[in-house]
Amino acid sequence: MTQDSAFDLSNPRSRLPTGQTLLFDADDTLWENNIYFERAIAAFISYLDHRVHTAEEVREHLNKVERATISRHGYGLKSFRRSLVTCFEELTQAPVSEEKHRRIVSFAESIAEQEIELLPGVAETLPKLAERHRLHMITKGDPDEQTDKLERSGLRPYFEEVEILAEKSEAAYRALIEQHGFDRGSTWMIGNSPRSDINPTLAAGLNAVFIPHHFTWVLEHEVLEAAPASSTLLEVSCFADLLLHF
Repeated sequence: MTQDSAFDLSNPRSRLPTGQTLLFDADDTLWENNIYFERAIAAFISYLDHRVHTAEEVREHLNKVERATISRHGYGLKSFRRSLVTCFEELTQAPVSEEKHRRIVSFAESIAEQEIELLPGVAETLPKLAERHRLHMITKGDPDEQTDKLERSGLRPYFEEVEILAEKSEAAYRALIEQHGFDRGSTWMIGNSPRSDINPTLAAGLNAVFIPHHFTWVLEHEVLEAAPASSTLLEVSCFADLLLHF
């Protein structure tokens, strides 16, 4: 990777020159998201109260259902509601009554009612980064839901562009590079998901910054790949630490 010689990866306080392009994930990078789904899933499993399967087995079955639902209907609360209903039907082997359907849907609706909770350091750090670099938000999910969350977060003014993708894959990042003319050497994807934010970014020839989150969605878990020789992978412990590098 070609960068200013003042940037030394071995020095945790060495900062890159201004004018980098920073691509930010949204959910669980800028604001809390998965903790609300985890609470809804816990309530769902408790309500199901299965007499044969353990809570862990129910969760594993829900994971399988979610993978199938996402492949057909994409991400978002509508897809999540569909997965809960399907999981309930498959494990009870009985139709879902109107009352039970309302109760299951209520678990998903509880997520939509949550206020946007910015992660620690985001409100203070993002404006400073925007003064030095070009910021884009690159997220995936339901466009209406993600747009609504961004507007409610108060962070929209800091981003030059917002892209809401159906999926984050190597091909998707390559398309973004082509669309926006990103310089690979000075473009960084910043996020919490190895599967969506880090590994496909590195495969596409960009740089990446991994910010771990304690409650990253299980379907986003993946072994963190090593960066190829042409790219750089940084790992920081919290959002505010981005200022050490950028």
